[in-house]
Amino acid sequence: MTQNTDLNDSELLRSMLAGDEEALALLYRRRQGSIYRFALQMSGSKTIAEDVTQEVFLFLMREGHVFDPARGSVSAFLLGVARNHVLRRLRVEQLLAPLTDDTDDDVPSMHASTDVCPLEDLTRAETIESVRRAVLSLPSKYREVVVLCELQDISYEETAEILGCAIGTVRSRLYRARALLLAKLRPATEAEDEGSATVKSARCFA
Repeated sequence: MTQNTDLNDSELLRSMLAGDEEALALLYRRRQGSIYRFALQMSGSKTIAEDVTQEVFLFLMREGHVFDPARGSVSAFLLGVARNHVLRRLRVEQLLAPLTDDTDDDVPSMHASTDVCPLEDLTRAETIESVRRAVLSLPSKYREVVVLCELQDISYEETAEILGCAIGTVRSRLYRARALLLAKLRPATEAEDEGSATVKSARCFA
């Protein structure tokens, strides 16, 4: 007989919806970490991250039947639910960075391609804490692409799926977000030697 551990996420979800509590437990163990990290990196609050993680799985138990495998993965579905809960909590608690009038195409001129992170020329003196603060200071539409693409290494395709937008939109937002981060972090590093620190070091604040 096939063990639950051999099942993929979609199969586990089907088993869970059929009443298999072990399938739910395994799906939770597989996916709760990425959901918690996303919520924490978006909000900077462990309380919000814990609450959102719980809310996502409560939603899954109640509304898991709305998942459509033709539209993407269970992981992307769960992160999409997490995103909605995080943004709702941030609005309520007034923790969202102010939204700006910037359009996705309003990108500052920089000598870098959209596939090369301009933060790579920051110095090793840049601290995880300052990167964390810089990420949290971004408007939500830029913060979420940094969290997903840079901090969680999720592909542009899956990020687009999570956010419900085109891949081109993900790319332009990420390019804009990198430029904003570079502008925020550069003053703290101008007097230091060149190094190779990037925003990905901020994973450690999860």
